[in-house]
Amino acid sequence: MQVAGRAAQDAHGWLLTARVREIPRWRQVVVSVLRCWEADADAMELAGFGVGELLSNVAKHVQGGECRLEVVRLGDRAVIQVRDLSPLTPEIVKPDWDSESGRGLWLLHEMADDLGWKRVHPQGKITWFTCRLAGTREAAA
Repeated sequence: MQVAGRAAQDAHGWLLTARVREIPRWRQVVVSVLRCWEADADAMELAGFGVGELLSNVAKHVQGGECRLEVVRLGDRAVIQVRDLSPLTPEIVKPDWDSESGRGLWLLHEMADDLGWKRVHPQGKITWFTCRLAGTREAAA
């Protein structure tokens, strides 16, 4: 899902270098955006988790870690996407629950309304997830 042409208050983006030690800051930034959009606590929690997972993957798998983080409001949903310069696409696999890592994308896939990626020409990809801004708990019940 590539998002473009939105009003400034409905779209925010940052060029950054994904570094593990800075991920908590980016989680806070994205949660602050959703708070301004009056998202509920479930949406903010999911957004923070998802941003952490996407940026962790960039830090781990993309040489140099350069990326663009974008948060876009589309009606009652938030789209959170990361563009990076690696053509390698994510793999969602059922995790080994005894392992110390490797569960993030699978968990995000299970919790988000949508999770996907698209290769971008000439290289790189966009990875995104979506979540409802309100009512996530009621929708899951």
